[in-house]
Amino acid sequence: MRTGQPGIARGGSAPRRWRSAVTITDVVSVDRAVRGYLQYLTVERGLADNTVQSYQRDLRRYLLFLHGRGRQRLADVTGLDVAEFRGALHAGDAEHPPLAAASVGRAVVAVRGLHAFAVREGMTAADPAREVAPPAAARRLPKAIGVAEVERILDAAGSTEDAEPRVLRDRALLEFLYGTGARISEATGLDVDDLDHLTRDPAVLLTGKGGKQRYVPVGRYAVNALDAYLVRGRPALAGKAAAAKTVRKASPAVFLNARGGRLTRQGAWGILREAAARAGQPGVSPHTLRHSFATHLLDGGADIRVVQELLGHASVTTTQVYTLITVDKLREVYAASHPRAFCLLSGKVRPVAARLLESA
Repeated sequence: MRTGQPGIARGGSAPRRWRSAVTITDVVSVDRAVRGYLQYLTVERGLADNTVQSYQRDLRRYLLFLHGRGRQRLADVTGLDVAEFRGALHAGDAEHPPLAAASVGRAVVAVRGLHAFAVREGMTAADPAREVAPPAAARRLPKAIGVAEVERILDAAGSTEDAEPRVLRDRALLEFLYGTGARISEATGLDVDDLDHLTRDPAVLLTGKGGKQRYVPVGRYAVNALDAYLVRGRPALAGKAAAAKTVRKASPAVFLNARGGRLTRQGAWGILREAAARAGQPGVSPHTLRHSFATHLLDGGADIRVVQELLGHASVTTTQVYTLITVDKLREVYAASHPRAFCLLSGKVRPVAARLLESA
């Protein structure tokens, strides 16, 4: 008996079902495989909605590319098709601008995942994407700003003594983002029940990518800002919604918009953007605060494994990129402070110092 989308493993029965009929693997369409793969990512892997939507966009473009080449069945797709799709993403066309290496890499990863899934589930015998590697993206350091710059942005958001509910919300949101290193989706996804123990246990349970949860301490400044908002700001925003009858049911969200509903990621981004502009720090994003959180912890002597846990990174390799920033800072301090270092302005670098810098 078949249940759900084709190719979705249920207790291991799916692979045997597909492999039991060779004629079926010859006619499985790429469209059908994509539907099964997306359901697998949602149901079996439990990936976040935003991640699944990104895969869906990339695979929709892949389908259009294959259809334009007359490829309808999985068995018809070749390694050359996949490689030329990667090239088409780089080059762009009349409807799509050229993509950066990181975006091309994301799309190629989606395509490779699709074909690997199809082979694993017995939908097809060959994996044409196996030898097509994603392009190597240029290594970029995360953008981080100094403590003084962060404080100016927080102050620009408003005071915890302000009477305006939205000002109290904005300050609490930005204090929370910087004080915990939370992703913007983790902050906007918080419910009031998640904070009911905050006064006696200054930590919060965050739900990150793939539904993974972690406890993160909440600093005194963030606790005070949240307390001011929850006591004097949030009830006013929730009351506006009830009076206007814009929502059927009160939102459980911590951070509310002006209508009393849950603040969106875009709304939270706008709050930070406006505060950063007032502070003279254009170009600051929610991830900038997250990067600054990690960098400032490492600068203060925190162990990288601790920072990994606080950020919710699955691998310490992801966290190690922040150590490059601290090495740069150490280099600058050394050059400016040590009497027998070297002169950056004149370019007189001693051979030993030069070798040390190269190995850093």
